[in-house]
Amino acid sequence: MRILQIVPELRSGGVERGTVDFAIYLLSQGHHSVVVSAGGSLVQSMAEAGVTHYTLPVHRKSLFSIMAQSKRLAQILKKERIDVVHARSRVPAWIVFLACRKVRIPLVTTCHGVYNTHAFSRVMGWGKLVIVISHAVSRHMKEQFCVPYHRIRLIHRGVNLDEFTREESRLQEPVQEIQPGQERIISIVGRITPIKGHAVLLKAMARVCRVIPEAKLWIIGEAPRRRYLAELKLLAQKLGIESQVSWLGTRHDIPELLKKMDLLVAPAVGEEAFGRVLIEAGACEVPVIASRIGGIVDVIEDGVDGRLVPAGDPAALAESVLATLQQPELAARFAKKLNKKVYEKFSDKGMFEKTLGVYDEVLKKPTILVIKLSALGDVILSTPSFRAIREKYPEAKIVALTECSSRPVLRHSPYVDDVITCERFNVFGMGRFLQIAQYLAKEQFDICVDLQNNRWSHVLAYLSGAHTRVGYGTGKLDSLINVKTKNKKDFVSPVEHQFRLLRGLGIDSKKQSLELWTDPRDEARMEQFLKDNWLGEGQTLVGLNPGSSAVWKTKQWPLERFAFLCDQLSKENIRVVITGTAQEAAMAKVLTKKTRSKPIIACGQTNVGELIALVKRCHVFVTSDSAPLHI
Repeated sequence: MRILQIVPELRSGGVERGTVDFAIYLLSQGHHSVVVSAGGSLVQSMAEAGVTHYTLPVHRKSLFSIMAQSKRLAQILKKERIDVVHARSRVPAWIVFLACRKVRIPLVTTCHGVYNTHAFSRVMGWGKLVIVISHAVSRHMKEQFCVPYHRIRLIHRGVNLDEFTREESRLQEPVQEIQPGQERIISIVGRITPIKGHAVLLKAMARVCRVIPEAKLWIIGEAPRRRYLAELKLLAQKLGIESQVSWLGTRHDIPELLKKMDLLVAPAVGEEAFGRVLIEAGACEVPVIASRIGGIVDVIEDGVDGRLVPAGDPAALAESVLATLQQPELAARFAKKLNKKVYEKFSDKGMFEKTLGVYDEVLKKPTILVIKLSALGDVILSTPSFRAIREKYPEAKIVALTECSSRPVLRHSPYVDDVITCERFNVFGMGRFLQIAQYLAKEQFDICVDLQNNRWSHVLAYLSGAHTRVGYGTGKLDSLINVKTKNKKDFVSPVEHQFRLLRGLGIDSKKQSLELWTDPRDEARMEQFLKDNWLGEGQTLVGLNPGSSAVWKTKQWPLERFAFLCDQLSKENIRVVITGTAQEAAMAKVLTKKTRSKPIIACGQTNVGELIALVKRCHVFVTSDSAPLHI
């Protein structure tokens, strides 16, 4: 596969390090690996491994920059012949979303955080598949961004276990000189932002230090806001623990630092998405205390492999820290159990393999929307097209969009995975139209086959988000279709007319026979219906359908002739069943008055599924040009 990952920058942080590690892993597995970012200190190690990197300002939030970079990215996607694009942040996701629409490449997104519900964040739910790093993020994307669960894939973060268990750090950055002695090292690792709970930890440390004066606190991580860092340092000073707190800043030797710690604390006060540092600590057998919040509970089981405390409670946190430091055997047991869990569930290789599985699913299992909103008979005539599409894409998810009355025709089809129904649209039904368009957009289709070919269906095809939209060039908003077939004026069968369109997808089937599928329950009901109307065992049954479309009176055979046929069949001991809609029941009554025999009247007595079962039961069926003809 040819994979492109895109992130804002490659300076520091778990997402950035994970991107680099995965890019190198892809290369080692024989895949073509490309990364796009605004650059940073991590680019060098990636380039040394042979990963292709493009430096673009994909971190800028201005609309002008996003539009400009989407054009440049589309050129890169074509040049590198990319199969799948993976976006891990919101601004790059917007850029890549616009670029992928132009070059018809599927997009995968990973939600590394619990995003606010601002419209700018919604793009993270627009991937063909959406990877989430915890159950908390999964719930958030479903509830706040309306991403269907069937498009969400849970893949927990992972760490390089070799890096976090060997004796020497890969990056060889020296650890700051802090002589342990009798010191008990407590640490927090992560960006210094209010959501991480540094203030809560400082207040807890003031209590801890009164009981264990040897306790020291290492605060590791960059501070995006200098003012907030100054506030925290002032708080430490006011609490009288300034000398016991070390501000280590951004470090690239986290494995070495973890090995010198007695305890790692993650006192988050906001919805923490996951907490990669927790599994890094587990890999190094460092005991962990964390807030009972967000994705942290995916990693730590309270009282089993760590301790969980209420978020924002300094007293509870201090009590838990003291209990852990004063019970070293219990702390060691927690650490060993967490270490075992990390090896079983949170290795980077496991994460990488699952991510590759998502790519494979995206490429091998496309989702295809087929629009056919016509009358029942026309939907029946489309069944060979569904069969041909399934033969071309055996692993695809095929979804039909049709009118409510036509759903029974397709619901038992082995070629259709799902049926979306709606009423026929008109200018007064824009509300319903927009609702169905919004629903289709959430499904993130790869291909849309427009068998309806009118203005409404072309707009729906475009709004579905499908990067490949197949239809006829009719001059009716057909600019929204990007795989057009010329609509010739010659006379061909409806099935052949559809097959011409399918050739745009490389489908050239010769099987034009129609298919229908019955429900055993419908067949049982019709058998009982015929038995109740005194159909003799082994007696021949002929169906008559005298009705037709009210618009096409010329398609209707005169009732007198149906009546004459009824009587002729009756003389041969052949039973007749009259079919039709509830609206055609009055016509059936007129028919029976014109005949001496007593046909079975089924008008208005059957739904579509039962009508299919009834027609199947007949030896011969005589009908006008209407839906039962195609059945």
